[in-house]
Amino acid sequence: MAEENNKQAAAADTQQQPQFNIQRIYTRDISFETPNSPTIFQKEWKPEVKLDIDTRTNELEPNLYEVILSITATATLGEETAFLCEVQQAGIFAIGEMPDQTKAHTLGSFCPNMLFPYARETISNLVNRGTFPPLNLAPVNFDAIFAAYMQKRAEQGAQANQQLDS
Repeated sequence: MAEENNKQAAAADTQQQPQFNIQRIYTRDISFETPNSPTIFQKEWKPEVKLDIDTRTNELEPNLYEVILSITATATLGEETAFLCEVQQAGIFAIGEMPDQTKAHTLGSFCPNMLFPYARETISNLVNRGTFPPLNLAPVNFDAIFAAYMQKRAEQGAQANQQLDS
């Protein structure tokens, strides 16, 4: 009897816990350009590197999402572009029932955090194949990026409400 109650309690716990599964991680798009080669190789290598990061989510079907992490790394020497590297790393994630705020955080922070090491490795390999010195991207705090995004949305919502009240 006690074993049956334990099994029922375990089954209830399993049903209440959010479900999360990685279905697939893949590279969606890659681009590497060296618009000023070969002359750029003759210059002293003290680049300014600019990094742009973006994420987007597509709902493929109920509880199944594609998350795309886009990273663009641009290295310039003065006014000249040494290289431009763009990577779209994507994943398909099955996410069960969970509160909307938790699901938004999972899609906007947790999933991109899982994709980032793959994108970082791809960028590093592409830069290496272009015969440039190594480019090792520092870790990214996707929780902070997501929090800033949510705060901006809240502020925009508050401004829209104020305009409606006026």
